[in-house]
Amino acid sequence: MIRKAVAGDVERVYHLINLLEDCEFPKTQFVSIYNEILQNQSHCIFLYEIENEVLGIAHLRIENQLHHCGKVAEIMELIVGDSCRSKGIGTMLFHAMCSYAKEHCCALIEVTSNCRRTRAHTFYQKKGMHRSHYKFSMLL
Repeated sequence: MIRKAVAGDVERVYHLINLLEDCEFPKTQFVSIYNEILQNQSHCIFLYEIENEVLGIAHLRIENQLHHCGKVAEIMELIVGDSCRSKGIGTMLFHAMCSYAKEHCCALIEVTSNCRRTRAHTFYQKKGMHRSHYKFSMLL
């Protein structure tokens, strides 16, 4: 079942985000950011859960953008646990985000994906997304 995340889900979300980024983030800082995001109307975190076990998460941000003259939904994170991949969970989370974006009158949905995540690129392309931009970043 897909549902919106609540404050009590922080441990399970923390685990999956660390898996996504292959690291362990400082827990106190993560919890603070997580709670801030839950209070922000521009963000929505979806969980895929079976029998009280979170198997996947999806984080969506919606914002007005001048160069689209309207709302744009951006997939911030989408992760399914290693043992549950290729079972349709990511697809269900993706469709939940698309539906949510449509309900909030978004003109489009977009995602940035690390160059090394080739499986994710294939996943998004199979969903009908097109690679149309480059993203540049720099540590500060």
